[in-house]
Amino acid sequence: MRRNVLPGLRLSLGVTLLYVGIIVVLPLAALVFKAASLGPAEYWAIISSPRAVASYRVTVLCALAATLFTTVFGLALAWVLTRYRFPGWRLVDAIVDLPFALPTAVAGIALTALFAGNGWFGSALAHVGIKVAYTPLGIIIAMAFTSLPFIVRTVQPVLEDLDPALEEAAQSLGGSDFEIFRKVILPLLTPAILAGLSLSFARSLGEFGAIIFIAGNQPFSTEITSLLVFIRLEEYDYQAAAAIASVLLITAFVMLAVTNYLQTRALRYTVRS
Repeated sequence: MRRNVLPGLRLSLGVTLLYVGIIVVLPLAALVFKAASLGPAEYWAIISSPRAVASYRVTVLCALAATLFTTVFGLALAWVLTRYRFPGWRLVDAIVDLPFALPTAVAGIALTALFAGNGWFGSALAHVGIKVAYTPLGIIIAMAFTSLPFIVRTVQPVLEDLDPALEEAAQSLGGSDFEIFRKVILPLLTPAILAGLSLSFARSLGEFGAIIFIAGNQPFSTEITSLLVFIRLEEYDYQAAAAIASVLLITAFVMLAVTNYLQTRALRYTVRS
């Protein structure tokens, strides 16, 4: 009689549901119930206040810019780590995971020290008129630093599993390197890129520790939504904090839903091709 690897459906399913319920569902439900305790007019007044709207604009625009950078640079980095071997390859591959292990507050302090006016990079950029620390550019750099591994680690396994025969066949048919990448490789990578993109954007939306040190935290200029939620909590305004946090939650869910839809379409296209 064939035995399953897991101890049993009831036990394994029960443990899984218990974990998801305590770690994921319970905190989200508490947030939703706290925000729902507000009336519609009061809820709208809180989430549509000028300061809140300004924080949404700063957060979303910086997250989009950081995600665009990490998508391009992360794809190139995953390509290099997969297709080439060079001295220090293992070190570079290990450094990619550094943002996962490094506390975000430590990352924020390190980035501030590097990009401040008297820092290694900040002083050099100041000579050409570029200021990073305490500007939206600093927020973008902090978001890119913490979200880059999501792109690399999502795309890298797919690149490693690609069949070289596909590229060899396209090359034998006279395709250029760019045509092979665009018509053969990129369609196969699209689902993985979309998955990494959504994870990177969601991480950027919710990032806090790495940003508050380098952002300057000026309302209507460099104040992110996560910081505004924290400020409302320090003011013991829990309902306002829950209302503003619910906007981030809804945005993340919409982003994941759209990405899953695009992934489904991309996989359908790949299978048909």
